[in-house]
Amino acid sequence: MSETVEKKPRSAWSVYVPAIAFFILAGVFALMLTQEGRDVSALPSALIGRDAPQTILPPLEGLKDAGGAQIAGFDPAVFAGNITLVNVWASWCAPCREEHPYLSALSGDPRVQLMGLNYKDKTENALRFLGSLGNPYDFIGVDDSGRAAIDWGVYGVPETFLVGQDGKIKYKFTGPLTPEAIEKQLMPEIEKLAAN
Repeated sequence: MSETVEKKPRSAWSVYVPAIAFFILAGVFALMLTQEGRDVSALPSALIGRDAPQTILPPLEGLKDAGGAQIAGFDPAVFAGNITLVNVWASWCAPCREEHPYLSALSGDPRVQLMGLNYKDKTENALRFLGSLGNPYDFIGVDDSGRAAIDWGVYGVPETFLVGQDGKIKYKFTGPLTPEAIEKQLMPEIEKLAAN
């Protein structure tokens, strides 16, 4: 003789509570993202004030300077004594194309050296990108695996870091650089570093 076990009916709350919690959290996140006056480039970075990651990356093979020499890769040794703008970019990144003219303009500032971190890109695509838009970088390292970007705390491309003469990260900008961001945020930081 088999006994039948009665199932207890599920409480209505056990079904609705997860759904209600999800919608409340989604609403909070949506509110935070659309909050007026919020600076979307102001993502926090735990690296500000700390030594820049000591990741060495190979050069973008085939990228030559005006004299025909291979442009050097990514080596943190060049931070010492220099103000360095580290820009994380990729040829497949549409916002990287938008900010490129502003990087080209910055490359004319003798106080700053530009270092590109080419993120998860194909060599031929990166070369074509720089061939058509110009190369603003003094150094370019290739980050095929994305490991260097993790070391730098990158959320996505493009991102830009300012490294001081002491090798410490002084400033981070998330998203494509704009004339306003350069004028109001980046240049004051460069001027502070150059005054030291």
